[in-house]
Amino acid sequence: MKAVTWHGKRDVRVDTVPDPKIEDPTDAIVRITTTGICGSDLHLYEVLGPFLSEGDILGHEPMGIVEEVGPGVTEIHPGQRVVIPFNVSCGTCFMCAQGLQSQCETTQVRDHGMGAALFGYTKLYGQVPGGQAEYLRVPFGNTLPIVVPEGLPDERFVYLSDVLPTAWQAVEYAGIPKDGSVVVLGLGPIGDMSARIARHRGVQRVIGVDLVPERLARARLHGIDVLDLREHQDDLGEVIRGMTGGRGPDAVIDAVGMEAHGSPSAKIAQQMAGLLPDAVAAPLMQQAGVDRLNALYLAIDIVRRGGTISVIGVYGGMTDPLPMLTIFDKQIQLRVGQANVRRWVPDILPLLTDGDPLGVEGFATHTLPLDQAPQAYEIFQKKQDGAIKILLQP
Repeated sequence: MKAVTWHGKRDVRVDTVPDPKIEDPTDAIVRITTTGICGSDLHLYEVLGPFLSEGDILGHEPMGIVEEVGPGVTEIHPGQRVVIPFNVSCGTCFMCAQGLQSQCETTQVRDHGMGAALFGYTKLYGQVPGGQAEYLRVPFGNTLPIVVPEGLPDERFVYLSDVLPTAWQAVEYAGIPKDGSVVVLGLGPIGDMSARIARHRGVQRVIGVDLVPERLARARLHGIDVLDLREHQDDLGEVIRGMTGGRGPDAVIDAVGMEAHGSPSAKIAQQMAGLLPDAVAAPLMQQAGVDRLNALYLAIDIVRRGGTISVIGVYGGMTDPLPMLTIFDKQIQLRVGQANVRRWVPDILPLLTDGDPLGVEGFATHTLPLDQAPQAYEIFQKKQDGAIKILLQP
């Protein structure tokens, strides 16, 4: 089969690799019909190379048709249409029963002290082959795949793999009062969808911050108040406080993560780590503070006293410096973590089959053949051609 594979920094290729096979009685093989490139895939493309091996299959936002099932699979059958969550979770352990599928005790990557395995996402998360491919082996066939109806295009459902539950959890964790306010830092796919979900759930004031013109224009079309970071490098906090009664918003969602703009020293640290041999760079990145924290610092400054910061952008450093005095003094609540995909599906799925209030059809700016994945990664990483969300079709 054809699959998107990692070969080095900014070097992904479409290779011919062996087809996946049933390895466990509860496995399923899914023929992929649509798969997304996630913003966190760009961390693999740019920063997290020390945790990858050449030839690793990327991707964690797939959907498709069940092709084959193992003898222990009774809940799905060949021919059904399914979305695959990015968490590889069993659905039956203690953590899964708590709705914490990202902490699944069956797939925790204990060798690295990490939570649940993820499709297509580094040695730290199990090095499980990903879904930017023609076929995918899916474990836990009775509990992991999400069966979706026929008759509507893939774009209605593919975002159940990651974008929608991640954004839903970001808003849920933010705990925004309906008559309250939220600032979303970063209007890439997750930030954009978080802002839409907040509006859909009745939040009175939603303010989005970014510096990419296409992202700002797109959010504005969905009723989001937007601020261009390029125009407010030095006064963003004051401007937002002026828009929110002088106090700041009730909540801030950090949808940026480790590669924030405005963090020059950490950017240099990331670049230096990228020049080191993997055997040296990997432990350095695990043990050092190499995140670019400007977005998180902004969130701490912007949020009102007693407010909540919901961090959904990916961070990776272990000793990142945080202004603990400010966090304590402002009585800030901080909620973070990988999205627990399966937990939020019952809330989201009805919104995809009854109208389209979140605007998922048309959410992708580009839909390209799988063979064009290298070009797709490049334009996404460089923010060229208005690329905000890219789907690949094998």
